[in-house]
Amino acid sequence: MQKKIVINCDNKQTRVAVLEDDKPVEIYLERPVHQRVVGNIYKGVVANVLPGMQAAFVDIGLERNAFLYVDDALLPEESNNSRGKKKIEELLRPGEEVMVQVVKEPFGSKGARLTRQITIPGRHLVLMPSAEYTGVSRRIEDPDERERLRQIIAEIRPEGHGLIVRTVAEGLDDDAFRQDLQFLLPLWDRIQNRFRQKQAPSLIYQDLDLIYRMIRDLFTEQIEQLVVDTRYEFEKIQEALDVVDSSLVNRVYYYSGDEPVFDVYGIEAEIERALSRTVWLDCGGYLVFDHTEALTVIDVNTGKYIGKTNLADTVFKTNLEAATEIIRQVRLRDIGGIIIIDFIDMDNEEHRRLVLEKLTEKAKEDRTKSHILGLTGLGLVEMTRKKARQGLDAVLQQTCPYCHGRGKVLTADVVSARTERQLKSYLNGLDAEAVLVEMNQSVAGLLIGPGGSYLRKLEEETGKTIFIRGSETMHVEKHHVLATGSLSEVQELAYPVTVGERYQVKVEEPHANNPYDGIARISGFVIDVQAGGAYVGETVTVEIMEVAKTFARAKVV
Repeated sequence: MQKKIVINCDNKQTRVAVLEDDKPVEIYLERPVHQRVVGNIYKGVVANVLPGMQAAFVDIGLERNAFLYVDDALLPEESNNSRGKKKIEELLRPGEEVMVQVVKEPFGSKGARLTRQITIPGRHLVLMPSAEYTGVSRRIEDPDERERLRQIIAEIRPEGHGLIVRTVAEGLDDDAFRQDLQFLLPLWDRIQNRFRQKQAPSLIYQDLDLIYRMIRDLFTEQIEQLVVDTRYEFEKIQEALDVVDSSLVNRVYYYSGDEPVFDVYGIEAEIERALSRTVWLDCGGYLVFDHTEALTVIDVNTGKYIGKTNLADTVFKTNLEAATEIIRQVRLRDIGGIIIIDFIDMDNEEHRRLVLEKLTEKAKEDRTKSHILGLTGLGLVEMTRKKARQGLDAVLQQTCPYCHGRGKVLTADVVSARTERQLKSYLNGLDAEAVLVEMNQSVAGLLIGPGGSYLRKLEEETGKTIFIRGSETMHVEKHHVLATGSLSEVQELAYPVTVGERYQVKVEEPHANNPYDGIARISGFVIDVQAGGAYVGETVTVEIMEVAKTFARAKVV
């Protein structure tokens, strides 16, 4: 499998994409205004202890207090012997100062999640201060290599500290680990000194910025190329690699082309695809992603794929391709928590087994820990994936200010009826002859009615002259009262055209009742262009012949 890292930098953000076989599988983004806090170590103050939740809230200086669960509140030496035995009120008290590390970013209304079991990553090792523990990355699968590495770190492990061997260290000798320790142990001493010297709440250790985390954590022998589009960062990366791993320097490339680097590698299009609810498969089937607070549901559909042999074969091939794409999308979108996958029903037991195997095989390529729990009685696949940071949609999108996250808006006829009720209530208390109201043009047409019949009835009921202006850009559920006053004052504002004047207009569509004519608009005001049906989509010059309350008539000149 070919692996690449592509980095795009500008003044507003840094973006990193990890590609496998030229397809993006992971996206990382960092903005100066939204600094990442996972991995940071703080001197915090316990704000309150909640025995009912077996948790505490800790002030670490962020906008919201962070959350510390009882198992994470145990110190390393306590967690080895007393996990689950001590209660939160025995471990912490309000006002106490504690050293904590962020393990999960703040999400929505939830604060960051903390632990007192500190870990400090180096290039080849992770130092666990005060923990009597040694471990090897689960991604190193060879049993002999795992045992060899365990023996090395057992020999070099400092007393009173734990060590974990990182994946990148596979095949290395003890010199590489000793070099890492020469960096990590003094760093831990500095963190302890800052904890003693600084006032709480305060930051006492900040993890590296995005590019240098990528070099430390991702840039290994398995990466064929690292491409960066900024000369300054290119040179800084080379300098860093001289210290970290000089053998990788010749794999770093500076991109200086005119086309944006994310466009050249097809990453920008894949980001757009990853923000869509629907993702099409190469075979013609498609996936649908639905997110709730508790879980993510992924539905698989055959779509346009009709197969070549029989239904069972068509379903199997769609599900098999879907399994590969689902894991890629889960990684790309960084979906965490509970994931439910609704594959197309398969009667063949062998087909079900192969699809589940494909899903499991692809999940092993994911650096984030996940568990596939198998098929439920309803034929659904249950899966969990660790959630440490915000997903791609949370980073790049915000809740729609119009629908407030519903994902749907009211239909034009429902809005028309609602707007009519609201106007009646408003106009009954209005001390003015006339009113000018702006609304979406689809709603305006329904409110006016055929030949203005609905609008005339509304005017009779309210005793007011009502001018309606349609807007193509206005939200379908909104309307604005633009002016109230005497009939002459409002009429002057309501009519953007004058009889005898000429205007350039774009003929948007044929007239609904007379396709020979065309419809244009000026500031939302309808222009009925005689013989304009032949000019739909074109811009023409027209002369106004007549102005009525809801439209004007014009001819092409």
